[in-house]
Amino acid sequence: MIFGKRKSSPRRLNRKKRIGLALGGGAVLGAAHIGVLRAMDEHKIPVACIAGTSIGSFIAALYAFGKSWREIEEIALRTKWIDVSGPRLSQYGLLSNKKLGKLLIDAVGDAEFGDARIPLAVVATDIGTGEKVVLTDGSVAEAVMASCCVPGVYIPVEIGGRILVDGGVVENVPVSPLRDLGAEIVVGVDLTANHAFKKPEHIVGVLLNAFGITLRNATKLQTKQSDVIIAPDLSAFNAIDTAKVEALIAMGYAGALDALRAAGA
Repeated sequence: MIFGKRKSSPRRLNRKKRIGLALGGGAVLGAAHIGVLRAMDEHKIPVACIAGTSIGSFIAALYAFGKSWREIEEIALRTKWIDVSGPRLSQYGLLSNKKLGKLLIDAVGDAEFGDARIPLAVVATDIGTGEKVVLTDGSVAEAVMASCCVPGVYIPVEIGGRILVDGGVVENVPVSPLRDLGAEIVVGVDLTANHAFKKPEHIVGVLLNAFGITLRNATKLQTKQSDVIIAPDLSAFNAIDTAKVEALIAMGYAGALDALRAAGA
């Protein structure tokens, strides 16, 4: 099932202004963010602040702590993503993403937001109230784990007495936190706009497809607040296929180049 193709935004990109980068959720599709970072780097576009939702928060955290796109690419290519989610049945979910937290700690240390080289925001959802929770202090690994907890699939993370799940429920492309961080121009990366849902082969696939379909329309509304939208064509990829990381990076790069050229970068 493929929804109508969405084109990247043609608005102008002014390097003299404070630029924020919003990395959206999309499970394995998140590898495309690495290609976006490469394009931004090659065009010498300075990122003053960064925000991420779900897998976008993982990539955003690595970048905020000084990892280059090449270093993030190395992490993505050497990681066995199928092993990152560990089975751990609880009353709230089927899987644990503690291994994802450990992967981040191995890369940047057991860091807190205040240690980041550029301001970082991570979006999660309070499953008890439905409220958006923007995390900008405390443990980065815990925040990323919370932001990546797809409801019903992953066990939620408790932070500050709140039970948190995937930020995609409330803001899949985290534009608004960047405005709060002082961004004058926001580049939003939407991984779901041009993505095809494949026939699921197991319960996790069913849940992920249902979640992805639900958030797609909301994401379209959210990204209208972006000044520049990067929406790579990921219609040939499945959000849970961990074998195509390299190809996803390439598609993210191609999509970003198109959008940046259209924006006058």
